[in-house]
Amino acid sequence: MAVLESQLNVRSDAHRENRAHMLKTLAQLDELYAEASNGGGPEAMARLRSRDKLPLRERISLVLDRDSPFLEISPLAAWRSSYAVGSGFIVGIGIIENTECLVLGHDPSVRAGAFNQFNSKKLMRGLEIARKNRIPYVQFVESAGADLRGEGGGGDPEASIRREGGHFAESGRLFYEITELSKMRIPTISLVFGASTAGGAYQPGMSDYNIFIKGQSQVALGGPPLVKMATGEDADYEALAGADMHTRISGLGDYLALDEMDGIRMCREVVAHLNWRKLGPGPSMPADEPLYDAEELLGIVNEDLRVPFDMRDVIARIVDGSRFEEFKPLYGTTLVTGWASLHGYPIGILGNNGPLLSNSAEKASQFIQLCNQIDVPLLFLHNITGYVVGTDFEQGGITKNGSKMINAVANSTVPHITVIVGASYGAGNYGMSGRAYDTRFTFIWPTAKIAVMGPKQMAGVMTIVQRAAATRRGLEFDEEANAKRVAVAEHWAEERSKGLYATSRVSDDGMIDPRDTRAAIAIALSVCHNGEVRGTKEFGTWRM
Repeated sequence: MAVLESQLNVRSDAHRENRAHMLKTLAQLDELYAEASNGGGPEAMARLRSRDKLPLRERISLVLDRDSPFLEISPLAAWRSSYAVGSGFIVGIGIIENTECLVLGHDPSVRAGAFNQFNSKKLMRGLEIARKNRIPYVQFVESAGADLRGEGGGGDPEASIRREGGHFAESGRLFYEITELSKMRIPTISLVFGASTAGGAYQPGMSDYNIFIKGQSQVALGGPPLVKMATGEDADYEALAGADMHTRISGLGDYLALDEMDGIRMCREVVAHLNWRKLGPGPSMPADEPLYDAEELLGIVNEDLRVPFDMRDVIARIVDGSRFEEFKPLYGTTLVTGWASLHGYPIGILGNNGPLLSNSAEKASQFIQLCNQIDVPLLFLHNITGYVVGTDFEQGGITKNGSKMINAVANSTVPHITVIVGASYGAGNYGMSGRAYDTRFTFIWPTAKIAVMGPKQMAGVMTIVQRAAATRRGLEFDEEANAKRVAVAEHWAEERSKGLYATSRVSDDGMIDPRDTRAAIAIALSVCHNGEVRGTKEFGTWRM
């Protein structure tokens, strides 16, 4: 396989400026990650320790194999909301007894581990990852149930659990999903660290294995206050919900731990006896490091995404040995396609080098079919403004050929992994296997922008439509008022297109340091291979 010869000039002023901007952005992200790691704050953490309880991140670190990686999912959820950064939940993939597991935990230092809109999305995403990739599901439960502190939890309408029209759909789906995992022979394990009432009680209730902690775990559909209101009974916490009662009388608990460390030990023992085996093939190619330094990834993308770059320069710094067998290099040149390996796993790569034209869309459709024929996962690297528009392009079949590409993506059954490096706009996001297309994992760089269309284009379209409407009605178009509307619309469109906003709304699996791209994809590929990796030869009908 040929070795990519990178054309990136790492000594240029442009590279140095891009790198400086990226490092500044990463420093800001580090502050947010530190805030997320602090949970509910120093006082809440001190209160936990005074009760002989460990912070959630320490619990997770202790259950994982020593020095093993932990890929956290959506760590910046709820940024710029009334909730703590991270949303009071931690979701991620880690290794327990040499077994890749989805680990989820309620953070009791943040509003008693209660459910809200953001952490409910993280929880459901965790269950989806476990189901689609066939990995054991381990949950550290300590929850007061739904957050009932008012709409938006303090004025943010986005932050409340939405009940209207859904009839508690999120919480109900949680119970369904845990049960579905068990039906699919994917083990579910609950380690209950504290009070778990209402919806929180059903998490262990639906699990295959339950570990309770003596004098600490309390599980009940309704705590003493609700029991008093509903029945008039003055219930005792231990008799109603205690760990001793559930392991000796009700049978809800399977193991009774003496303390948190004992419970963590038991959790590792349960995973050890699962006899877990991957169904997909293991790495089959040399897993040597890329020839180019990952540090150089920091200077590739300009803050202004209109400045072009060659996606091959990214590929050369993430794949094994910088080896890349390019497919159709002279045809449809605005899309780079080809085969490589990453940590020994074969992979097919599609990367944007411009807008998607008819010929590049056709090339993508053929390449996706070929990867499905040989059971090779696909990696999509986004920097896409969309499918090209205009009369000549429509007459050349851009809608028809773009539809072929989306058809191929939608029908493909090999695992898809997406990294949004730069722009990801409109239908280009769909064609490049965006989150809506059952992509197994979606990561974004700090330079990422995701939107229906670019902010300036959106504002311009609004102006054209409103000016035409005024003309039809015989009215004078107010240019000054329109300019104000456009400025506001463009500002908010720009803000909401930024990767940080998207990742805070759990629209992806996390914003990653570009230098960690290879590692993140490698973990994702390994996780995908817990299930069968099998392509399809059956694609939907498309116009020839």
